[in-house]
Amino acid sequence: MADSRDDNRSVGELTGGMSEQNAQRAAADSAASAAGELADRLIESLAPALELLTIEFGRRLGLYEAVLARGSVDPLELSQAAGIHRRVAREWLEQQTAAGLLDVDDAAAEPDRRRFMLPPGHAAVLLEPESPAYAMGAATMFSGTASAFEAVVAAAATGEGVSYGTFGAGVRHGLQQLNRPGFVSDLDDWLAWMPDITERLRDGGLILDLGCGTGWSSVALARLFPRAQVVGVDLDDASIAEARLLAAELGLGGRLRFENADATDRRQLAALTGAPVDLVTIFEALHDMNEPRQALEAARAVLAETGAVLVGDERVAEAFGSRGDFLERLNYAFSVLHCLPATMAEGTGTANGTVLRPSTVRAWAADAGFVNTTVLGIEHPFWRFYRMDG
Repeated sequence: MADSRDDNRSVGELTGGMSEQNAQRAAADSAASAAGELADRLIESLAPALELLTIEFGRRLGLYEAVLARGSVDPLELSQAAGIHRRVAREWLEQQTAAGLLDVDDAAAEPDRRRFMLPPGHAAVLLEPESPAYAMGAATMFSGTASAFEAVVAAAATGEGVSYGTFGAGVRHGLQQLNRPGFVSDLDDWLAWMPDITERLRDGGLILDLGCGTGWSSVALARLFPRAQVVGVDLDDASIAEARLLAAELGLGGRLRFENADATDRRQLAALTGAPVDLVTIFEALHDMNEPRQALEAARAVLAETGAVLVGDERVAEAFGSRGDFLERLNYAFSVLHCLPATMAEGTGTANGTVLRPSTVRAWAADAGFVNTTVLGIEHPFWRFYRMDG
């Protein structure tokens, strides 16, 4: 008679083997499912990425303006208005309609007889640069970032980075397009969180705008405080040249100056301002600075005793984690492809990248000598705002 313990062991071994096989099968199924999901995600990403480039295509060639000006167009009319080939005009019109950016009056009509128009509300997004809905900068910024891709790949091995200027007008103008609506429409609300500063600036005073880019932040400050003097500073020659033209065009040259200067050089900043500064602003630029602590030290050095610094930078998570949200993904992608290489090209200082966490801002501010760094309760979809005092 067989030992029942042997039978029990056999059953146990069999059960264990089946459990292991089930676990292996479940793991294989899970891996296959994950592979399928990732493959779908990559393929599905192609359409919106390519559509951004077709939107930038339309912006550069003035196609949206031509459609809006005429109310509706057929391919020939668009080709004549924009100076492009008729076949290209037709393909772009059809593609934009397939993507939901344009409407067509009769999709069943002969291809060259179809008339296309902008749907209600789309002009604000595509053609009105001061509308809160204006989002053309997404396409322009994407195009500019992509334009330097080969240089970014090549620089990865050396760590030398890629200069900001290499990204060209696409990034320069993309940033302007993305941020101008906020500067024009919301700056007053942002500064309402600093009533002591705004009260003084309404009677005059001096504002220093570091990392001003093409100048729209400085313009908005000058308009908001018509008795104050504003000095905009940026390292990029092309941005400063455009900012100076903008100030002259808007008739603000008497109160608004733009200077190509190093934000970390306190002596240079002191010479440019010529007096204690009531407000220093740094909008979406601190994370791009190769020496952010020194820039904050320089800002603190030129402040009036009762002055303050306002920083607006990325609203990323408090700490790194797996499977980030939209903002985390967006900012890390921009960091790899633009901000980090551009910062590394400036020198061997701090290469932070786009993802600037609150703890890092507080640490930099403390190192620069600021006594208080406060996160302000300003509502903004992309930025977090900090006030620095002391």
